[in-house]
Amino acid sequence: MSTWLSVFLLIGAPSVDTSTGAIRPTSSSSTSSSGAEPGGPAEASAPQATSVVDELLEVEIHGFVSQGVIKSTANNFLAESSRGSFEVTEAGLNFTKSLTDKLRVGLQLFSRDLGPIGNYDVKLDWYYLDYRWSDWFGLRAGRTKVPFGLYNEISDVDSARVPILLPPSIYPSQNRDFLLAQTGIDVYGYGRLGAAGSVEYSLYGGTIFIDVPRANPSAAFEFTELDTPYLLGGRVFWSPLEGLRLGASLQALELDATLYFQTAAQSPSTGVLLEIPAVLWVASLEYTSQDFLFATEYSRWRTEARSSDPERFPTASTTSERLYGMASYRVSGWFCPGVFYAVFFPDAQKREGRSGSQQQVALTLRFDLNPFWILKLEGSYMRGTAGLSSSLNDNQKLSELVADWGLFMAKTTAYF
Repeated sequence: MSTWLSVFLLIGAPSVDTSTGAIRPTSSSSTSSSGAEPGGPAEASAPQATSVVDELLEVEIHGFVSQGVIKSTANNFLAESSRGSFEVTEAGLNFTKSLTDKLRVGLQLFSRDLGPIGNYDVKLDWYYLDYRWSDWFGLRAGRTKVPFGLYNEISDVDSARVPILLPPSIYPSQNRDFLLAQTGIDVYGYGRLGAAGSVEYSLYGGTIFIDVPRANPSAAFEFTELDTPYLLGGRVFWSPLEGLRLGASLQALELDATLYFQTAAQSPSTGVLLEIPAVLWVASLEYTSQDFLFATEYSRWRTEARSSDPERFPTASTTSERLYGMASYRVSGWFCPGVFYAVFFPDAQKREGRSGSQQQVALTLRFDLNPFWILKLEGSYMRGTAGLSSSLNDNQKLSELVADWGLFMAKTTAYF
């Protein structure tokens, strides 16, 4: 049950306004004299035209284009990786503007192709209006990024991190479309505590809109409705020392679904209603010192499935366990290696067998070719199959897939 649910749950919120790590100051321009008679039509309209141009120039525009390749020694991961795939593509364009010294608006258009996900459809990735009353109180409304863990907000900012893929035990990239952001409100703030450092908080509530997955003819059932009645959560960071962040995140949500069995023994005309409440928490630690970074997070997600027909879809509850440790060091302005170790147990009470866990050791080499272009190479040793998709592997059971396998990726991103 928890393996299926991981396709629908996970998280992301916006303390990062743009999709790039490098923001350049906006330029300004001036208009030249038209040479018209004083008080003539050209002179009269010049201030209005200049005002429009100035307003447009004050809009911050940033974007990125990424292309990657993925190859695994066995098992298909994210795409048909066992034979090699170029279906690792992302592109985004975002706009932000300060309307007053306290009010800001923004939105991002995004398109991707990741194996069976995306297929280059353009979507409104996030949008918001942000009113910052003071350092300790601000309010966002719209489709805002979900503040969960250290890095959910920058899961779409390739330039802001070293690894190609954030540790998938807590940040699975296949869940990005509905875990990056929520539609609702977000209250946030920052305060200094004197000798005790500083604290940052965020509280949010809303919903997530989930597209019904395409029917798989070989699957035992299909979904016809997916709904998220509520999503509530919060996160707090405490920085007692320079470079050190300690954090805790908590999220509660419910997923309601209607499914129909497709086997001959079960009538497709009678659906099973599911209510799936979940509680997710993560404890976080990050330490940075000049060019060195170390981060680790530990998380547990408890999910429960309440079925209207327990005989066909049993009522059950599971608690998954997730953790990782990650480090990187910038050797020079153009080269930064990094490594992480991630572990995922879909059911903390049943860890045996290859499908009961997935461990990953990854090494990444990041090359900053210039201020707007990066190249990353990443190799991973994988043990276990808990994070794989049966549908991507000819509907084989995860327990029948290869237990020990390798994963290789390369990705290049240009951004402005």
